Parts: sequence; structure tokens; C-alpha cells
Amino acid sequence: MVLGMIPDCALDKVTSAGNAAGTGARIALLNTDARRDIEGIVREIHKVETAIEPRFQEHFVNASHIPNSAEKFPILESVVTIPDLNFNTGKTGGGESARRRRRGR
Repeated sequence: MVLGMIPDCALDKVTSAGNAAGTGARIALLNTDARRDIEGIVREIHKVETAIEPRFQEHFVNASHIPNSAEKFPILESVVTIPDLNFNTGKTGGGESARRRRRGR
């Protein structure tokens, strides 16, 4: 939860799904009634084209940081102390670049 990969919510609402993809695949392969239900649900799926959503890129970039660089987690903060954010800037303490150049042979 502290990593920010799960949306902020009450911890008692979070459970592990285990190998849900594998379980679903076995059900679809072995149970024809379940497969028919799955096929019906798939036909009802509404695709959202993210490329035309004006703020998608902004949301995506913010969510790419772990934890999310823009969204706070007040519910989680009420339960645990969240470490200070420190996004690596690639600089050492003295302000110098931490990258090293390869030496020529």
C-alpha cells in the first residue's frame, strides 16, 4: 500500500486475488456455462481510448512514480507513517552528477 500501487482505500477492503488470471483461464476452458457467461460479458465491454482523453498523459505520468507523485493517500496515512517522497534526481549530495563516463580503451 505504501508504494502507492493500490488506490487509497480502507485496508480492510484490500485482499489478494491470487492467481486470478490462471483461475479464470481454467474456468473458461473447463466449464462451458461459465465460458458462455464470460463471452457475454466480453461483448459488453466498453473500450475507453486513452489517447483522446485530454489529461490522460498527466495522470499516467503522475501514477508512474511510486508512490504517486500527485495523489495523496490520506486513508493510508491515518494507519501508517508514509515516508517522505524523495524522487531521485540523479545528483549526488554535492550537486554533481552521479553518472560516470566510460573510460576509452
